[in-house]
Amino acid sequence: MTITEIPSFTPVNGGGKGGRRLSRVRILAVLVVLALAVAGAWFGLRTSRSDQVTAGPPSWFAPYVDVTATPQYGFEDPPSSAPGAAVLGFVVSAPAAPCQPSWGGAYLLPAAADSLDLDRRIARSGQLGGQITVSFGGATNAELSLGCTDLAELTAAYRTVVDRYSAGSIDLDIEGAAASAPAVATRRALAIAALVNEEAVAGHRLTVWLTLPVGTSGLTTDGKVVLAAMLAAHVPLAGVNGMTMDYGGPLPAGSSMAEEGESALTALQQQIRSANAAAGIPLTVAQSWRLVGATPMIGQNDSAGEQFGLDDARRLVAFAQLHQLGRLSMWSANRDQGCGPNYPDVHVVSDACSGVAQSAGAFSAILRTFGAGQSLGTTTAVATASAASTPAPATELTDNPATSPYSIWNANVAYVKGDKTVWHRNVYQAKWYTTGEQPDAPVAATTDTPWTLIGPVLAGEHPAATPTLKVGTYPQWSATAAYVAGSRVLLGGLGYQAKWWTQGDTPGAVPSTPSAPSPWQVLTTS
Repeated sequence: MTITEIPSFTPVNGGGKGGRRLSRVRILAVLVVLALAVAGAWFGLRTSRSDQVTAGPPSWFAPYVDVTATPQYGFEDPPSSAPGAAVLGFVVSAPAAPCQPSWGGAYLLPAAADSLDLDRRIARSGQLGGQITVSFGGATNAELSLGCTDLAELTAAYRTVVDRYSAGSIDLDIEGAAASAPAVATRRALAIAALVNEEAVAGHRLTVWLTLPVGTSGLTTDGKVVLAAMLAAHVPLAGVNGMTMDYGGPLPAGSSMAEEGESALTALQQQIRSANAAAGIPLTVAQSWRLVGATPMIGQNDSAGEQFGLDDARRLVAFAQLHQLGRLSMWSANRDQGCGPNYPDVHVVSDACSGVAQSAGAFSAILRTFGAGQSLGTTTAVATASAASTPAPATELTDNPATSPYSIWNANVAYVKGDKTVWHRNVYQAKWYTTGEQPDAPVAATTDTPWTLIGPVLAGEHPAATPTLKVGTYPQWSATAAYVAGSRVLLGGLGYQAKWWTQGDTPGAVPSTPSAPSPWQVLTTS
């Protein structure tokens, strides 16, 4: 989108008496220039929008990842069957502060960095060449524009997320009548338009995708309102991603989820073309197909009679390639595995498995063949965290305790499962008990190392404070008392648990080493 600068008027001598005044003729001339500039900007918008679609950014596939779901999905280092790209969901309003962004209403952005190691994992994804899109909204919780009614504060809230994660691509997953209400849709569109313009002025291009529910006849009435508001605000949308899922009941006899999806996407393409024409942006059939995205819910859908299987995935890829769609996604990478024999009823949706017979990563392996090896196109997706969180240069391997979030790895210290340490400017987490095994030692397979690489040490980090417990949480440690395995004590605000019988050994006095193991294990929670 072309940004046109409109000249400002600066009166001579501050505009006071005796200052030079513009004649009516000059004022009229300036107004004509302004009118031509605005018209030129709108014409430029229409032209660049049409040219952008004509050129067509590369098609891409990126699964959604539920960032707050348990167990945690490793989008930063996915299995070989999964792509390096991911759409991370969902940023919504904090429950007590509508203009404050949070992940799933459960983690404010700093808390997500601490509890989920999200900033570091995004940086790790960038190290591996992964591309991340941040998604706002989702089916539950409140999308930012719903409760944040001040336009400037709403724009700032979106900007906070984009800046923190250096996001070049965002996704607006708008679901529900409240989030699609005309006033809300207009407020959201104006905020996104302002954000896109700010990014453009700064020399950054921000790609914006709309993700909306669809039926077999295309967008719902609510979805049409959201799309029209975006176009009216002159937001240069990368496309509209139709959620080809949850149609509301059993499929028609002889039909499949893939067939229903084809009907929905065909209708969506026509609606996109009509909506753009109404906004003064004429598109060809091929151009409008490039603005279509599709996101099925793999496996069992929320509607009991709807199940998207592996054959449906293959058919969707063929359809997407035939019409040259702009994007494919899926809900979700967390679910891309079979449920196993201990899952009681596969017809009840799980957020950790698909409910259909499959090998782990089977849906990703099929869907990634669409746009395989291609980037998100018009943007540079997240490669690192914000400037304040930029990873240290790869050549800098000296570890500084003062700027490391965890203790430096020590060959003489014993680590238990879950312990984190810093080595060569990266953070590692122990998968099981280990001692003396260097975190970055070469191995043939990930199963051969007790360490998981979480991501780089980020600029501006400092040692994490050790959590302390309230007095009375456990009995105070006594040098004369005898403790058996499992006993818990409190010393210096820290909790400790005995690993075996002990008496007189001060908890935390010396590091645990293979030759002199400590009988105490520190506890960080009660």
